[in-house]
Amino acid sequence: MASSDELVVSNKQVLFKDYVSGFPKESDMQVNVSTINLKLPQDSTGILVKNLYLSCDPYMRVLMNTDEQSSSIFSSYTPGSPITGFGVAKVVESSNPNFKEGEFVWGTTGWEEYSLITSPESLFKIHHTDLPLSYYTGLLGMAGLTAYGGFYEVCNPKEGEYVYVSAASGAVGQLVGQFAKLMGCYVVGSAGSQEKVDLLKNKFGYNEAFNYKEEPDLNAALKRYFPEGIDIYFENVGGKMLDAVLLNMRTHGRIAVCGMISQYNLGEPEGTYNLMNIVYKRVRIQGFFVFDYSYEKFLEVVVPYIREGKIEYVEDIVEGLENGPAALIGLFTGRNVGKQLVVVSHN
Repeated sequence: MASSDELVVSNKQVLFKDYVSGFPKESDMQVNVSTINLKLPQDSTGILVKNLYLSCDPYMRVLMNTDEQSSSIFSSYTPGSPITGFGVAKVVESSNPNFKEGEFVWGTTGWEEYSLITSPESLFKIHHTDLPLSYYTGLLGMAGLTAYGGFYEVCNPKEGEYVYVSAASGAVGQLVGQFAKLMGCYVVGSAGSQEKVDLLKNKFGYNEAFNYKEEPDLNAALKRYFPEGIDIYFENVGGKMLDAVLLNMRTHGRIAVCGMISQYNLGEPEGTYNLMNIVYKRVRIQGFFVFDYSYEKFLEVVVPYIREGKIEYVEDIVEGLENGPAALIGLFTGRNVGKQLVVVSHN
């Protein structure tokens, strides 16, 4: 039998240095090498996992604020500790009867090679292992469930409706547009480069797409693409984009508020001035949280679409935990094309 010392291995980590104001920088994080014992303590009820893929998501910026400035859903990062996020992992050892060694899981984990998960009840076991494991950072993970819940459950779409998606080439947006097309809707998306606009139209099947950076007047741009107005807006951006959308909503339109990435790095959020249009047009605006919705129901809808080739998904993959900070920061300058993820290990 191996001694306890023989089970101690190095554990590369990405540590959070201190709370952030303004745009985050790579230097707000630090790559560190620690050690970890691959044998669980005798009194443990958790599981030890080897992290394979880590997800880069905009909400992680909010967790770099102090608790007073952060969200009520997640706790802020702790300076000096590894940052956390959604990831895909393999169970190395388990003291929990619901998880067995060798099984694959996805959920919140540390940005490190190995993590001790003390509350594994929040993890999802991966059953469809014939599909790419990396998909569980996005298409079959948090991003997919977000797109499903926000579009189908919040927006209550109907065939033939006019749908607009901002940040449309991102992990969530690329799926919302495809769900809308499968419903028989007319779909327009916006993104921040010509490459992303082409992707929306040529790969994801958007009817139209535009580069918001090239539009000096967002209201005029939306009137051009939606001369009859917008029934459904899937909100990922906020700020000036939301203000322009409110001028172009149709009566009884619905807005699902997924995120507002344009606001996360501002000291003072931008004001929204066209709010009376909510009254005039009886618009419903609803925020939502991804885990309000059934993951099992989501899989029943999406897995057949994937296997039938009805859903396309683009991943922007970075190799190596040490390159994780740059990949995460890149989200806020639009560097990524598609779902940004970091490969920690391939097995």
